[in-house]
Amino acid sequence: MTSFQCFQSVVTELQSRAGVRLRACHGGTLDPFAEGLLLVLVGDAVRGFEALHRLPKTYVADVRWGVETDNLDPTGKVVREGAVPHAGLDEALQGFRGFTEQVPPATSSKRVDGERAYARVHRGETVVLPPSRVYLHSARWLIHGDTWSRLEVVTGGGFYVRALARDLAERLGTVAHLSRLVRTRIGPYVDEPGLWRGGEEAWPLPVGWPWA
Repeated sequence: MTSFQCFQSVVTELQSRAGVRLRACHGGTLDPFAEGLLLVLVGDAVRGFEALHRLPKTYVADVRWGVETDNLDPTGKVVREGAVPHAGLDEALQGFRGFTEQVPPATSSKRVDGERAYARVHRGETVVLPPSRVYLHSARWLIHGDTWSRLEVVTGGGFYVRALARDLAERLGTVAHLSRLVRTRIGPYVDEPGLWRGGEEAWPLPVGWPWA
């Protein structure tokens, strides 16, 4: 389910209950492969959309080392392979905190001449997006597996965790993609516990979270 499909489902239900057409929007797109918190703004709350964009967002992500896909997520086609790093991960992560210039993935929701970049890529066009100034509030590794590492990040608006995985791998002399991405928090709004903890690997609750 895409963000828009989820949004439509919620708004259709709300309008059915209210018996009237409602002004509504969602508070930030999630990639189709991603999971987690999606805010829906209804009625006068739609005026708060721009404020939501500026709020910090928390994600937990699995970085799959040694394999790069064309869209930097598990739905893509493998385009490169490399080594699995076993050292230097903490040092590599340090350099991405604060303000940096980040090149968004070609399959992003950025607009190119009024059209979403991913739509052009899906038609077979080559898209190279200019770097954007983004902000990373904090980042830490939660756990490491044989070929993957779990990362928790708190980002500003417009930050792509897929691009961070790509850039981390490049700094470590290899390649990578995200095998899972979950948005767990937007400002004061927190995902319900237990909705995102299944899957291939158990997802531990980070210390200090409201339900930990």
